[in-house]
Amino acid sequence: MENMLRNGDYVPDGFGGFTRLQDLQALLQRALFKLQCRRGSYPFLPELGSRLHELGREKPAMRQALARQYCAQALEGMELEVVDVKLTAASDDHARLEVYLSYDGGQVPVEVAI
Repeated sequence: MENMLRNGDYVPDGFGGFTRLQDLQALLQRALFKLQCRRGSYPFLPELGSRLHELGREKPAMRQALARQYCAQALEGMELEVVDVKLTAASDDHARLEVYLSYDGGQVPVEVAI
């Protein structure tokens, strides 16, 4: 079990403690953290995070395939497998990425803002 995070803060449970996550929800929170964190931003954990922030430098035709590659690279070693990604441009410098993950025989979507 681990504490639930929202916008970088622990979520209170209303009883003086914090909301706890279990099983799939905890796994998805870790996956979302790895996808949102910039790879190399933690000096003692250089392999933590993703390279999704680099997608803006690539040609638009290559972004979808690279997004899938970067997600798979960030989630390597977890119990999740990237099945598909859907990249939607919100503006010139922002995008929304839907990542479909395979877990225990089913698919679970996760949304990442880039």
